[in-house]
Amino acid sequence: MKKLPLKLLSLTLAAAVVFTAPAYAETPEEKGFAIAAKSDRSDRGFGDSNVKLKMDLHNAHGQKSGRTLIMKTLEDANEEVGDKSIVLFDEPADIKGTALLSHARILKADDQWLYLPALKRIKRISSVNKSGPFVGSEFAFEDFTSQELNKFSYKYLRTEPCPVATELTCDVVERYPRYEHSGYTRQIAWFDQKHSQQRRVDFYDRKDDLLKTLEFQDYKIYKDKYWRPLTMTMKNHLTGKSTVLSYSNYEFSVGLRDKDFVKGVLKRVR
Repeated sequence: MKKLPLKLLSLTLAAAVVFTAPAYAETPEEKGFAIAAKSDRSDRGFGDSNVKLKMDLHNAHGQKSGRTLIMKTLEDANEEVGDKSIVLFDEPADIKGTALLSHARILKADDQWLYLPALKRIKRISSVNKSGPFVGSEFAFEDFTSQELNKFSYKYLRTEPCPVATELTCDVVERYPRYEHSGYTRQIAWFDQKHSQQRRVDFYDRKDDLLKTLEFQDYKIYKDKYWRPLTMTMKNHLTGKSTVLSYSNYEFSVGLRDKDFVKGVLKRVR
């Protein structure tokens, strides 16, 4: 039997290794992060934005009260640095001028300041008190800061029809807040495979009981690349209350700068 030349033998063995080695298996943690990253990065590059909101508060007996507000956001292109935002209330008269300034962080507590016009003072939100309700809504203070990609660790769970838009298929990902004082032990998020947008998030409290569910509806694309839900509904499973946010008049690249998101601006922002 003829012996193969050494060089040819080496190439043959190398080829055998390539074709017989098992394919790389992505872990649930890697897959979960990849799904969340694709969603987060699909939204990058908008720079800054301004949007009007209507907030409807529903109690367990079906009664409703409404508020109107404006939200301004300044994006930071660095994934290791959080975005900045201001939420300003316009109606009703008793909370007109109330404003929340947020500087999102990654592993540290978000910096947040609340301006209360009745008291004419700016209150810093404690780093361990961000699970409290924001002006009587079912949204906590930590829900109103940007949900940065690296704030969480992730784990892919399964794929199934989206719970809100059932004609779409969703990847279901469990995510765990990396900030130790979060009001949540974990969250389960549904990302649609078609547009990589969130469709629903279940929030579990510190006892690991299901506390709230947030649903995203009526998505609209702006500038052919930025998807935004026009309706967000947060339901509290313990109290039976819910809060509906309705968005309108999105504007992008309106010229916002860092100086528009400093603490001193809260008393004069309009």
